[in-house]
Amino acid sequence: MRRVLLILAAAIIVAGAAFWFLTEPELLDGSALSGLQPGDPARGERFFFAGGCASCHTAPGEGATELQLGGGGALETEFGTFIAPNISPDPENGIGAWSEADFANAMLRGVSPDGEHYYPAFPYTSYARMEPQDVIDLFAFIKTLPPVAERAPDHTLSFPFTLRRGLGLWKRLYMHPEPVIALDANASESVVRGRYLVEGPGHCGECHTPRDFVGGLKYDQWLAGGDAFEGEGRVPNITPGGGIGSWSEGDIAYYLESGFTPDFDSVGGSMVPVQKNMARLPAEDREAIAAYLKAVPAVEEQGNEQ
Repeated sequence: MRRVLLILAAAIIVAGAAFWFLTEPELLDGSALSGLQPGDPARGERFFFAGGCASCHTAPGEGATELQLGGGGALETEFGTFIAPNISPDPENGIGAWSEADFANAMLRGVSPDGEHYYPAFPYTSYARMEPQDVIDLFAFIKTLPPVAERAPDHTLSFPFTLRRGLGLWKRLYMHPEPVIALDANASESVVRGRYLVEGPGHCGECHTPRDFVGGLKYDQWLAGGDAFEGEGRVPNITPGGGIGSWSEGDIAYYLESGFTPDFDSVGGSMVPVQKNMARLPAEDREAIAAYLKAVPAVEEQGNEQ
């Protein structure tokens, strides 16, 4: 019996050590940001709207503008309620005291300045595909915005989702910085640019790709739609096998610019702020997104998606 207990204790220690090692937050290599140009706010503004940062982080309440990133908006999910943080330049309640490395690790690694995993309600699984220079430019733009001196509330989660350390294992399963869709060698520059915008800063797959029971994206059904992350309604299939399969590239680009479909319907629901942000991008970016969406593998409609 003593021998059995010793073996069991040793197994527990080994398993604990393995868990601790596998869940360790991984920071960027020290050379990842070396050789970059100083952050360019003008370029960063482009990624601010491509990423729809204001859609989640605008402070709620009357009078708040899309450039007041005080956070506080709630995202209701089956795992609990996640609250968008203050990412304004306020040094105490926002990210004003962050370094470029802090911001880059948050965006590209999903790790806080304190060395903790962020919850993937913050779509760093997509932002991980961004170029470091674009991340630094985005940070430079955010630093030009007005500080908001209010602290956003904490998340409301139940056990075991309060244990952030386990997210290290989740990241190993679902965080992939390489492109989701492999393109042909002769793919146009527009399609390649569209892939970057959709899979990276635009994080379109975070809403338009179905998830499994632990909230990970089903990459084999990329952009095929499914249940809304908040648990209410359906998100449409935007592959060529979905409802926009009959749309031309011009139709898609015009929809992103104007909010009008080829049938003269208008954008609605949670897509309204997304379209509003897309309208702020240069025309070539919307055209690139359209080209990519026509190039991704078609996934046939499942169920009664609209």
